[in-house]
Parts: sequence; structure tokens; C-alpha cells
Amino acid sequence: MTNTDNTISNESGIAKRLFRYALTAKGIFIAAIIMLTIGVAAELAGPFIAKNMIDNHILGIEKPYHETSSSEQSVLYNGKYYKRMDRFEHGEARGQEVRILQHGKSFYFIPEAVVQSEGERFFKDGTLTISSRDKSSSYPAEKLTTDEVFAFYKPELPGIFKLIQLFLIALVISMITVFARTYWLQSAANRVIQKLRTDVYAHIQRLPVYFFDNLPAGKVVSRVTNDTEAVKDLFVAVLANFSSGMVYITGVYIALFLLDIKLGLISLFVIPLLITWTILYRKFATKYNVIIRSRLSEINAIINESIQGMPIIRVFRRQKATQEEFEALNEDYMAHQNKMLNLNSLTTHNLVNVLRNLSFVVILWYFGARSLDGVGIVSIGVLYAYVDLMGRMFQPITGMVNQLAALDSSIVSAKRVFELMDETGERVTDGSMPRYSGNVEFKDVSFAYKKDFVLKNISFEAKQGQTVALVGHTGSGKSSIINLLFRFYDPQKGTITIDGQPVTDIPKQWLRQHMGIVLQDPYLFTGTIASNVSLGDSRITREQVDKALCDVGADRLLGHLPQGFDEPVIEKGSTLSAGQRQLISFARALAFNPAILILDEATANIDTETEALIQDALEVLKKGRTTFIIAHRLSTIRSADLILVLHRGEIVEQGSHDELMEHKGRYYQMYQLQFGSNSADRPPAENKDKEAVTTGASINLAGGNA
Repeated sequence: MTNTDNTISNESGIAKRLFRYALTAKGIFIAAIIMLTIGVAAELAGPFIAKNMIDNHILGIEKPYHETSSSEQSVLYNGKYYKRMDRFEHGEARGQEVRILQHGKSFYFIPEAVVQSEGERFFKDGTLTISSRDKSSSYPAEKLTTDEVFAFYKPELPGIFKLIQLFLIALVISMITVFARTYWLQSAANRVIQKLRTDVYAHIQRLPVYFFDNLPAGKVVSRVTNDTEAVKDLFVAVLANFSSGMVYITGVYIALFLLDIKLGLISLFVIPLLITWTILYRKFATKYNVIIRSRLSEINAIINESIQGMPIIRVFRRQKATQEEFEALNEDYMAHQNKMLNLNSLTTHNLVNVLRNLSFVVILWYFGARSLDGVGIVSIGVLYAYVDLMGRMFQPITGMVNQLAALDSSIVSAKRVFELMDETGERVTDGSMPRYSGNVEFKDVSFAYKKDFVLKNISFEAKQGQTVALVGHTGSGKSSIINLLFRFYDPQKGTITIDGQPVTDIPKQWLRQHMGIVLQDPYLFTGTIASNVSLGDSRITREQVDKALCDVGADRLLGHLPQGFDEPVIEKGSTLSAGQRQLISFARALAFNPAILILDEATANIDTETEALIQDALEVLKKGRTTFIIAHRLSTIRSADLILVLHRGEIVEQGSHDELMEHKGRYYQMYQLQFGSNSADRPPAENKDKEAVTTGASINLAGGNA
């Protein structure tokens, strides 16, 4: 399949998916299309009303008249009544035929039938001569005064006034339908985009955690906001212009065929030109728009990254380098925007002008040719209606062509949104499972993020209520074990069971329902202290929130705040100290009452004075739960039931603190590095002051995450 075929196929798939979203507001869309159709019909009635007025009333004065005895709808001239031939009732007696013909600005009364009325007219000495290429005819004629001309027009006035009323009614209908169509189209578009944006955000919630390791947050945000907004333009501007344009052009062509079949057929030349031009335009526009949307995502990503890392940028004086990187992206974005601008400038209005000029050439050629051969010359009303209809047709064409840029940008954006939605998400399973006991067992587990295994034949067992500590150098696999436990990833080999049941048999949402985690750098959301504990979960009451905060001792560090536990928290909790944030995260874990608790070195960033409070909170947290601790400070895991020493993805030692110290292996060496050669023989109380001094500058062989 060629690239063009792939593009067509992709766009066809995107169009189908967009159509399915449009069906969510199909009632409103249908109402808008109905209003659009009514409005187009009302608007296109104008040329037909004008044609009727011109041919049947304004120029109708030149139709044959007959002498009559009735004064109804007749004209009194020289003591006799005359009525237009088409106004006689069936069977009504008709007298002598007469004609009223115009020459220049004057009208002439001819007291006999006129055989030839088409051709060049001359008046001289009471005779009106009508000449064409092959023959000439002369008739006696009397010049009419202004009052006499008005007398012949007087029977036409009721019909003219009626047509004017119809025109005004059509105008009012058109105005009402334009408002209704615009309102309903935009209302439907807003509803569709609301549904699309909700679905995108919901799908992001289902995406596996590892997906966000490869896609910057700014790019994800760009797809949820900028790209969906561009898709909105498709439904609001593009759909409105193209749907109204298609209906309008269809109506114009129906009107043209009703006027004259040959005129309608000749005018069809506009359609293939418009289609060809659109295909050529999109060939270049799509290429530019793909780059433009990509650069916009990258700009959002670098802005997001710069804001998140502003302290580091300032400290290491990277403002200039960051600005140069941003300016390079911005420059490339502007360059491709200018290419799109040039393309639009060359195609949009130029296309309409070319088509309009070609249509006028067609008019001149068609009417000129028919005039030269002297046959079938159309009426002035038909000519006026044709010119009016062709002029009206270029209004929607202009609207459609001007929306080509938005159409292409919307298709590209929709493709980016659907690509995100096509990413495989985690299956969502409704319901829940009873709180499990928390007996965890790894059996010969091996795992690789890509090709190389980061965990090799890991086997251990953690029983309910036990504390298991994971220690090892950076990259040894500590965090990988936790990722597998949470099922952010699944192992390639071996099994992981909880209470004897393989975790792969448990829906991820059910599994995580009874797990909690306290991170080294806890994340707080915008809201209040209390809302950051409950995370908006209706199952957790305010009383439970307050009790959890008090149980971990948070009332000592947070009680002095003006609004207490209702104190506002901004994103990431930057107005709170590290100890305060950590206690809130402890309370959060306690409030959710997990069966399995993971502590990612919860005291690493805490000062010594606060650490005592944190350690007390930890004991409250660990009570009755299976706890996994990623340990950097070895002093925090002396009381652990099981310590796993990891090295290059393997468990090289395991046991209690005392057992490992007696073994004098890798754990013993790490402990000696942190606390000195005599620390193993000292009671913990004697080492406390020394630990506070040395841990800040220790060689963190156990630090970091895999």
C-alpha cells in the first residue's frame, strides 16, 4: 500500500471515529442541518422571486394584450380596455391583439400583432422596425406618455407587492435559521468535544504507569487541551462551513438546472476544480500541520519542564541555555506557521477568484454564442437569476476554502488524540475484593524493562504483619520489586502471589485497593490538608481523616496553621515543610488502611528533630500490615523482620539485621561505611548522635531507585 493509500485509510478511520462522536449529539446536529436546509431554500428563493418579478411583471408589459370588454385587470387606453393574454379566463372572449414594446427609455403602443419581437429596434416617423440577421419587420407605433406607461404597469403592482412580501418572508426565515443553525452547531460541537476530552482524560487514567516514562507531561497536556480544541474547530467552523456549503451548492445547482439544463451542466465545471484544488492543498498542508502540532507539544513540554525545574535552572544558571532551546523550538514552529500562511495566501482567495472568473467566462461564452446564432436567447430574468445564483455559490465556496487550513489542522489533531486513545490501557474491572491478609511471595521472578534483566530469580516470602527491607546500590532492583508488586509491570518469568493467589489473576484495581505507599518526596494535590488525606474518597469520613492525622502526630506540626487541617495546599505542597508533607502522606496511607504498605525511604529528607516524630508515625503505620521499606538509612531497618540485600538484580543476602551482621557480608560492609567500624558493637542509643552527623555526608551505596 502506498503512502497516499495509507493516508486516505487513516483519514477514513479518523472520519469514522469523529462521526461516532458526532452521533453523541446527533439530535442537535440533525436539527441544525434541518435549519440549514430551510435557510438555504429560503435564501435561494430570492433569485426565483426576482426572476418572476422581472419576467412576469417588469418585462411582462411586452407580452401580447387583447382588447376586452371587462375592466378587471385591464388597462384603459384611447377609450378601449386591454388585458394581458395570460390573464384571460378560460373561454373569455378576446378582441384585437396589441403590443407594448420598449425602445431605449420609451415605450410604444403597436395596434396589431407582432410576429418578431426579438432583435434590434428602431423608431422613426410612427414606425417601429425590428431587425435581426436574416429578417426585418415594421409596425405602426404610438409613443406612450409616462402616465400611459404607468397605467399599463398598474395591474402588475399587486403581483410585485406580493413577491416583495414573499422575499421579506424568505429573508426573515433565512435570518432565523442562520441563528438556529449556528447556535445548534456550536452547542453540538461543545457537547462532542466535552465527550472527547472526557474520554481522553479517562483513558489517560487507565494508561500504564510506564507509558508516562516515555512521554513528557507537557505533550500529554497538549493533546488533551490544544489538540481537542483544534478538533472542536472541526465541528464548529469546518462542519458549519462545509455542511452549509454543500447544502448551499447543491441547492444552487438544483436551481440552475431548474432555470436551464444546459446552464446547469456547463456550471458543473466548478466541482472537479474545487476537489482537485483541495487535494493538492491538503498534500502540503498536512505535512506542515503535523510538524506544527508536534512543535506545539514540544513547546508545552519544555515550558512544563522549565516550571517544574525552575530552582535547578536558577541554581545552575541554565536560564540562557533553556531559553535558547525554547527559542529554537519556537523559531521552527513559526517557520512552519509561515509556510502554512504562504500556502493559504496562495490558495484560498486565489482559488475563489479563479473559479469566479471562469464562471464569468462561461456566462459570456454561453450567452454570446446563443446570441450569435439567434436561437433560444434566454430572458433577462433567467440571466439575472443565473448571475445571482453563481455569485451566491461562491460565498459558501469562499467559506469552505477558507476553512481548509482548519480542516487539515483538525484532522491532524484528531489523529494525535486518537493515537493517544489507541495506546493500550489497563483493563478496568468494576467491583472490589475483600481486604487480603498480605502474605506476599516471590517465586523465581525475573523481569526486564527492555532486553536486559534487572531482576533475576528473585525468591522471598513476606508474611502478614512482617516488615521487609530492601537495600542495595543504585540500580540493584529495589524499585523494580515494588513496581512488580503494584503490577505497574508484570514479570517475564516466575510468579508473585498474595495470600497464595497469583497477582496476575487479580484485577489491578482490586489489587491496589489494599495497598498504600509513602514516597521519599510525597506528592500533594491542590486542595486542603484534609482533602489530601482522603483524596476525595467518599468512603473516608472527616472523622477518619482527623484521626489518621492525629495518630501519626501531624497535629503537632500542623495544629498551629490558621485553618488547621483545612489549611489550603497548593500544587505539590510547596508551602509546607518536608516533615509536614511527609506526615500528611503517612496519614493518607493510614486513612486508606492498606494491607500492604510500601515506604520509599520515608525519612531520607527529614531533619533529625522531626525524624523522631516520623519514626513514631512509622510504627503506627506499620502495625498489623505487611510493610516493604526501600532503605537508604540502614538505621531505620534494624528492627525489620527480613532484610533483602540486592546486587545487580539478585538477592545476595537475606535475613534479620543481627544475622546479616554476623554473616559479615555485603550488608555488614554497607553498615560499616555508614556508621564506622565500631558501630556494630554499640547499642543503637550510643550511635544516635553519631548517626545524625554521618548520614548527611555518608556514601549512599544503598541510595537511589532502580
